[in-house]
Amino acid sequence: MVLGRDMRASSPELAEAFAGGVSAGGVDVLDIGECATDQLYFASGKYRSPGAMVTASHNPASYNGIKLCRSDAVPLALGSGLTEVRDLAQWLLDRGEVHGGALAASRPGARRRQDTLPDYAAYLHSLVDLENLRPLRIVVDAGNGMAGLTAPAVLGAIGSGCEMVGLHLTLDGSFPHHEANPLDPSTLVDLQQAVLREGADLGLAFDGDADRCFVVDERARPVTASAVTALVAAREIDKERARGVPATDITIVHNATCSRSVPQLVRRLGARPVRTRVGHSYVKEAMAEHDAVFGGEHSGHYYFRDFWRADTGMLAALHVLAALGGSAEPVTMSELARPFDPYVQSGEMNFTVADVPDVIQRVRQWAEAADPHVAIDTDDGLGLVSVAGQAGFWSLSLRASNTEPLLRLNVEAADAQTMDEIRDHVCSLITAAEAGCPRARSGPQAG
Repeated sequence: MVLGRDMRASSPELAEAFAGGVSAGGVDVLDIGECATDQLYFASGKYRSPGAMVTASHNPASYNGIKLCRSDAVPLALGSGLTEVRDLAQWLLDRGEVHGGALAASRPGARRRQDTLPDYAAYLHSLVDLENLRPLRIVVDAGNGMAGLTAPAVLGAIGSGCEMVGLHLTLDGSFPHHEANPLDPSTLVDLQQAVLREGADLGLAFDGDADRCFVVDERARPVTASAVTALVAAREIDKERARGVPATDITIVHNATCSRSVPQLVRRLGARPVRTRVGHSYVKEAMAEHDAVFGGEHSGHYYFRDFWRADTGMLAALHVLAALGGSAEPVTMSELARPFDPYVQSGEMNFTVADVPDVIQRVRQWAEAADPHVAIDTDDGLGLVSVAGQAGFWSLSLRASNTEPLLRLNVEAADAQTMDEIRDHVCSLITAAEAGCPRARSGPQAG
């Protein structure tokens, strides 16, 4: 199996302990050292081996964990194997086998180290046409996370006169400048200031394990992840059609909280959108089931069939750069993104809520009373879509986080006034039910 780790202070010890346990079980370990999570997925696919990535992604410095996948980067999550791992671990603890002695093999596995960064960078470059780009000035804020390793190797080697200006590239798991969590607008301030200071064409921000990418335009305004999803989807659809694939045979996956603009664009191009629940395992399962060429989430995760259906923000960044620098007529990032971002969005708002079902029910009852024709979706929390027509269009997603004890709200509408009204009213319903207030308004703001 392949083993990687991020730059957190606790990651070397955890990775060493993990490697020791795996080796004791008779499994060979390919140790690729410090890497981005999508670099681990690349190694899992290249070497046809299961993988483990020691990381806590965008979470604070004191956190840590392990992301697991099967061979070819197939996800291992609750409902697809991780439950069994949990139960087996509990069984070992109950037996007193804290170190897994019951599973020890007669022959320990071998362990070797491998630098996969050059092959990872070359593979990403092979998936996007980067020839003949106009010179671009790109600011990259790694947030002292793993993009400090991968961005220079991938983005700094584009050529065509493109220049990468690095920000917080030094690997430091204490995150001395800001948390590596671009969903929080406060972590984008350094990048926004640098884009304006450098006169850059755009800025890119990555989270701690560098599998997510967020874009800032030349005016230092965040570009929504839904707009990036739509932009990349259009490019992947065009690429498939150029290969002779009928548009009706091309599928794009998007999660429940992506903007309505994503499925609208996919249908307009003649392809088929597939909606799924929020979470990488759901997106990857849907991509496999429908043989989708691409998938995107509002949280900045982007999935590619040609990357073992795994998520890689770095590949999405290359697509954005290729679209911006390769356009027939030079355009700015804001001009490029505008057609893909027609609605006004609230950004993600997080609430600490004691009784999630009760709050969701209150919001549903309000919506049904306010508009008897509102479309209701309960596949992933609560989804509401106004059917009042384009002029009065609004939608919202209210769902419990998969990874944190939070209730997440996203609202979008055809105009700022409608969005503000719906957002503020739903916030008042939530805070009336709970004594707390929104913990954060996190996510790119439109308008």
